Amino acid sequence: MDRKLFAQALTKFLAGLLLVGALLFVPAGTFKFWQAWLLIGILFLPMFAAGLVMLKKSPALLRKRLSAREEQGEQKAVVLASGVMFLAAFVLAGLNFRFGWIVLPAWIPWAAAAVFLTGYALYAEVLRENEYLSRTVEVQEGQKVVDTGLYGVVRHPMYLSTLILFLAMPLVLGSVISFVVMLAYIPIIVKRIKNEEQVLEKGLAGYTEYEHRVRCRLIPFVW
Repeated sequence: MDRKLFAQALTKFLAGLLLVGALLFVPAGTFKFWQAWLLIGILFLPMFAAGLVMLKKSPALLRKRLSAREEQGEQKAVVLASGVMFLAAFVLAGLNFRFGWIVLPAWIPWAAAAVFLTGYALYAEVLRENEYLSRTVEVQEGQKVVDTGLYGVVRHPMYLSTLILFLAMPLVLGSVISFVVMLAYIPIIVKRIKNEEQVLEKGLAGYTEYEHRVRCRLIPFVW
């Protein structure tokens, strides 16, 4: 085991866990925010397990994803917008729990959790299928077009999985207000996809032909 990589991954994992916990429990004013515990469980337990699997089987991919930084100005703006969106959604979910603005039936967070885990499974399959998967918009050395599996259905299955995850997340937290905020992810991801495809069309051999074979970018038969 690469101990340095393990320490790097564990540090980022714990930092993310503490940040999400603070953004949820501080606005809620209590640790009795059970929907927040539900989200933390379904978000971080699979993440920890996936990290261990990647550490053992694909350490290069894990290292790349941990150290990735956006270089393009347009994509930096997309990342910033996403960060603001998450900040607002989590804080509002905590405040919604504290003040009881809109209270959803208890079954909705559990149903949303099932949808969230489905999105997580989809994301894991994308990681398995595409060894070139990156957190940044780039063309890697030796990269080839992946057109099998989920990539034979839509061109960006990773973004489809994140769309499912992000829209399920506020409902796991029991917050309609946060769900409305997270709808901002749709124009954000559309902008990112269009920019990414421009980069791939210019730098990745065979990508234009792939676009003609697989017509839908994100949602089958829709777009």
